[in-house]
Amino acid sequence: MFFLPGLVLYLAVFVYPTLSGLYYSFTDWDGLSPSHRFVGLDNYLRLAEHIVFQKALVNNLKFMAAVVFCQTILSLVLALYLQRSTHVNAALRSLYFIPAILSSVSVGFIWTFIYDPSFGMLNNLLESAGLSSWSRNWLGDAGIAIYAVAGVQAWAHIGQMVILFVAGLQAIPADLLESAKLDGGTRWQVFRHVTWPLLAPAAALVVSYTTIQSFKAFDLVFTMTGGGPNYSTEILSTFIYGTAFSSFKFGFAAAASCVFLLLIAVITFLQFKALRTERVTY
Repeated sequence: MFFLPGLVLYLAVFVYPTLSGLYYSFTDWDGLSPSHRFVGLDNYLRLAEHIVFQKALVNNLKFMAAVVFCQTILSLVLALYLQRSTHVNAALRSLYFIPAILSSVSVGFIWTFIYDPSFGMLNNLLESAGLSSWSRNWLGDAGIAIYAVAGVQAWAHIGQMVILFVAGLQAIPADLLESAKLDGGTRWQVFRHVTWPLLAPAAALVVSYTTIQSFKAFDLVFTMTGGGPNYSTEILSTFIYGTAFSSFKFGFAAAASCVFLLLIAVITFLQFKALRTERVTY
């Protein structure tokens, strides 16, 4: 009986919507009429040939790769610098965490203003530094827009990743690091052979969490670009939203959602398998 309320809530908000989405993915339901027709695998076959869906899939993988790489590397570097417990480092950790408490819509509006090609802060700073040739229409250039949005995604969540890495670093016994240094190990050797193996579980968590967050970037992308220009920032979540609520093809959108869910599950599984480490004892 103790688990019953939680079980009912889980069935209502996760299991039922998931099974309903799976069912409707085999229909031509428009989201409005009570009737619909069973179409079998037709929606999935259309997805395989749909140009915009293919572009959204590729964009999502690019977005994920850019966010995971930037966020993991930068948060690890910052964590290595901030791992010591000092008043200054404590203040800096709080400072890096501030973007995480802002809503994605707010972050999107702020960075849209920063990226503005005419009066945005980024281009003005580049011109002031004598780097006017680097100025770009960051969100209007189809070649770089997806990476510009990925940079914002990485910035918005880097504080959380820093905290996870700092927690992992502080859990490493200091005497192990001291012993490695006394044995003549350089900073790089100590990090490579002692710190990193013990930090691998935290790194696996960071990479998995960052991957999932990169697939949940609908509000940021929708606020900053709406999927443009020319679908260059269209990702799976914005494609599903547009298909369902603009074109009213809910059955087709449900099929795309099922593919989306399967993709996240496969990528997360492969990441855990690749980053899985044996239990370290010391």
